[in-house]
Amino acid sequence: MSLRPANSMDAGAVGAILSEFIDTTAWMPRVHTRAEDLAHAARMIELGWVTVALQNEQIIGFAARDECELNSLYVSQSARDHGVGTALLEHAKTGVNALDLWTFQANSGAQRFYQRHGFSEVSRTDGAGNDEKLPDIQLVWHRKDI
Repeated sequence: MSLRPANSMDAGAVGAILSEFIDTTAWMPRVHTRAEDLAHAARMIELGWVTVALQNEQIIGFAARDECELNSLYVSQSARDHGVGTALLEHAKTGVNALDLWTFQANSGAQRFYQRHGFSEVSRTDGAGNDEKLPDIQLVWHRKDI
């Protein structure tokens, strides 16, 4: 597996991974079309936020970081539980002293993943402020060696 910055040609694969998560997660409502997922992926790539994980030259996951906010971290279903998410998260931690992110309260797997990697919960909401209207949790990580 290798990591590299995403380029404009990666938008389709990044959007497909995002769509796959939505389509295979029972509690996740589809509030955007797949075309909108692709456009969102393209916009994050254009902003320079996205790092992709590749295996055999295929994109198997991505992380999008804007400064100290981890906007997205998704791994294709077939590549989960093989260290891809960990590699993307560790890469996202480089060059920053703290990261914050939001995950849905229903996403207990993500919560366990982030807690294993040093994130702590700082707040919860009823979901009124997100597109999906799902209760969410804000998590924060701070570098300990500074």
